[in-house]
Amino acid sequence: MIINYDKSIKKNAWKPKYLRNSIRAFVSGGSICLFGQILLKLYELAGFEKEETGSLMIVTLILIASLLTGIGVFDKIGQWAGAGSLVPVTGFANSMTSAALEYKKEGLVLGVATNLFKLAGAVITFGVVSAYILGMLRYLIENFVL
Repeated sequence: MIINYDKSIKKNAWKPKYLRNSIRAFVSGGSICLFGQILLKLYELAGFEKEETGSLMIVTLILIASLLTGIGVFDKIGQWAGAGSLVPVTGFANSMTSAALEYKKEGLVLGVATNLFKLAGAVITFGVVSAYILGMLRYLIENFVL
């Protein structure tokens, strides 16, 4: 009996459910953004200036995501929601908090401080570099093309 391994692998391989995952990411990411918008309005109604409400909303989302990471709930949300929970600022808070929790047994300086940006460092670097490139492009277009 000859076994065709290629056919067997294709038949039994795990196939991602792209549509389901996309819908979950869209709904969960949209829900996080909706919650952030509700926080903005609540802070405005509480009497804060419009310029302050954005910072307060981000700090609140980071605090909630960090607390959920600390008690182990954010990982379950992330498994269900996929990129929908990782793309907003909550994903950044999760990466920072999980790195801090993972290395806390090695001490504050050699553990937490040196490994805190291990996961988030790439995100920060990409953000800074892409902002620089886009800023330069905008400057060149506005001053030399238009």
